[in-house]
Amino acid sequence: QVQLVESGGGLVQAGGSLRLSCAASGSIISINDMGWYRQAPGKRRELVATATSGSSTNYADSVKGRFTISRDNVKNTVYLQMNSLKPEDTAVYYCFANGYYRDGKLPLSYFDSWGQGTQVTISS
Repeated sequence: QVQLVESGGGLVQAGGSLRLSCAASGSIISINDMGWYRQAPGKRRELVATATSGSSTNYADSVKGRFTISRDNVKNTVYLQMNSLKPEDTAVYYCFANGYYRDGKLPLSYFDSWGQGTQVTISS
């Protein structure tokens, strides 16, 4: 399978910045979409940002102009630069990726993987 490992969460004051990273590993052939969701306590998981293999990006309205998603397709890594952070950005952030990998003797298998989550806390 394909594993995703996140890093970069933490505690910052409102108005500060954080950069999240998520690296995919395994016998990856290609990655289609990569991105980030978040889940705050007592709330549903919500989409934050996505980046396709064709470099198209999409953002939740609540983060437009403040967050920037980017990908390094050589490193199979997706980043989320978060600026002008607000207390309402506090959540566990999960990265995801989907695409194709080699599964043993199978030439092509589809994967849809999630990271373990990283806590982002913004103090007021």
